Amino acid sequence: MSLPKEPPLIEGSLIEVLPGILHAAEIGDIAPHKNVLIMGQGVSGLVLTQVISLFSPRSLAVTDLFDEKLALARKYGATHTYKLPHAHARTMDAVRQDFPDGFDVVIPCLLEGSGMVDAIDAAAQNGRIVMYGCIGTCHEPVDFFKVHKKRLDIFSTEPKRDIDNRRYFDEGLKLVLDGLVNTEEMITHVVPLSEVERAFRSAERT
Repeated sequence: MSLPKEPPLIEGSLIEVLPGILHAAEIGDIAPHKNVLIMGQGVSGLVLTQVISLFSPRSLAVTDLFDEKLALARKYGATHTYKLPHAHARTMDAVRQDFPDGFDVVIPCLLEGSGMVDAIDAAAQNGRIVMYGCIGTCHEPVDFFKVHKKRLDIFSTEPKRDIDNRRYFDEGLKLVLDGLVNTEEMITHVVPLSEVERAFRSAERT
């Protein structure tokens, strides 16, 4: 698959996350009567927020550690934003006043596998968890009885068929070209390949 001359390559570099994001949105079964939570507003999280908002959920809540990312999330369609005090904070402690029963759809967009424990807590009865993130090792015990008690559905997001990857790529590219997904604002630094170590150090601080 190749990119057209538009958009510029620097913006097009972020399109590769869109197949998994579009798949996550579809299997999340987002509908106007559902409350949705996205945990984390990194690059993928911000793209995910834009895509999920196009599915017109009743509420779209997001969490993050940084004010500037939450500001972008509000611009991109989040109806509720919550700044967590630290990386290990429990989401329900921050959102319980507004969403005491949790969320119909929870999409953890975090690296750490332990985010699944938090996602299970934040899911409502008969809710659905779509694991866009949580690809790292989970260092906390997972209460599977809670999964059964809440009757939760848990899905992974990688499309299983090459034909689906191609379809999602084409759909994602069109969203960017049509201006429905903004990738340009997420690029904060441009670093030459010769300084790649500096780029990784900078990313670790954000």
